[in-house]
Amino acid sequence: MNQNVIISRNIAADITAAVSAITPDRVFVLTDQTTLECCWPRLCDVACLSAAQMITIPPTDAAKTLDSLTHVWAAMQDGGATRHSLLINIGGGMVTDLGGFAASTFKRGMAYVNVPTTLLSMVDASVGGKTGINFRGLKNEIGVFNTPHTVILDTQFLRTLDTENIRSGYAEMLKHGLISDEQTLAELLRFDLENVDFTALADMVARSVAVKQRIVTEDPHEHGIRKALNLGHTVGHAFESFALAQNRPILHGYAVAYGLIPELYLAATRCGFPTQCLHQVEAFVRDNYGHFSFGCKHYDSLIDLMRHDKKNTAGTINFTLLAAVGDIRINQTATPDDIREALDYYREN
Repeated sequence: MNQNVIISRNIAADITAAVSAITPDRVFVLTDQTTLECCWPRLCDVACLSAAQMITIPPTDAAKTLDSLTHVWAAMQDGGATRHSLLINIGGGMVTDLGGFAASTFKRGMAYVNVPTTLLSMVDASVGGKTGINFRGLKNEIGVFNTPHTVILDTQFLRTLDTENIRSGYAEMLKHGLISDEQTLAELLRFDLENVDFTALADMVARSVAVKQRIVTEDPHEHGIRKALNLGHTVGHAFESFALAQNRPILHGYAVAYGLIPELYLAATRCGFPTQCLHQVEAFVRDNYGHFSFGCKHYDSLIDLMRHDKKNTAGTINFTLLAAVGDIRINQTATPDDIREALDYYREN
């Protein structure tokens, strides 16, 4: 997997270079309504986009659906797209995931470029070639692996974000720190999310993306070490789907932050992960993300949602755990009773 990720200092020049390298017959730009208003004004005067056909879908993960995908396919078909056309996805993870899937499947595949505009999409969704949509209440249930031609990261877009979306993306950076080294994790735990230093954050984003790049280049289709990136996600995705079903949706990064705590508890009890580090991460999550509320009567529903996770084999729930910061243990299993104990820990602490 050739990951062409550019940390941009000149967004117009970098988009122009990407389009020139592809030489498409037509250019389409996908945004959601929020990025159309907040981010497109920075790009609308780029010459190579002057004739681009705009496609807009509703915002938030609730729009990551088959209906939205059909809308994008139809717009490209009506606009005369061919397999030699280009789709530029400008937005958060929902846009880059759905747009990447639309491009990967239209005419059996056309080129696409990701221009992530949220912290979550910069450090997670836009890099690595995972594309897809949610289906029947399950996250990213339908999709393919297909690497974008180019990913262009311009951290100036982060200034358009509200506090919640900064924190959502930061949870994935925290995960990258946990699977990297103690120094990186310590820096992340010291960072002040109340008063964001965007200059410092830009450097941290570059290092965080490098972690993911290194892993997905080694294991593009998640047969081995790429599963390290699933830390916090087995429980986190269950929380996310459960919240959506209860009509109280939570941002993906918040779900991952909450999911880290029970999964690090499992890591402590099963792999010897240091409890001091568990408590440090737990305190950071509590201070910056609050608490996800559920009762013990919901455990069976949550465990059932975990069984639907794509990492599983034959219904056995599969976790990525740690023996220490950076000491990754993939393909770890836990019984329903183990998971209930971890959920107890989350609720009671």
